[in-house]
Amino acid sequence: MALKITSECINCDVCEPECPNQAISMGDEHYVIDPDRCTECVGHFGEPQCVQVCPVECIPVNPERVETQDQLMAKYLRLQADAKTST
Repeated sequence: MALKITSECINCDVCEPECPNQAISMGDEHYVIDPDRCTECVGHFGEPQCVQVCPVECIPVNPERVETQDQLMAKYLRLQADAKTST
């Protein structure tokens, strides 16, 4: 389940540096999460770091991108492999 940032985002800039997958970036009006890069911090942390630091609690699970823990781990492993081949 990739996460998403809702329009309640206040652009406080605390979530972006916390993302170990560089899935968070500034969108047109507020920060957005790339669902192809979001693993909900599986492989890195026990809890999604962006959710932990968000002061307005505007980062729910994206119901359009429901994924199992196994799928999230597979995505994490793919992202790690991609990072190794691009360096």
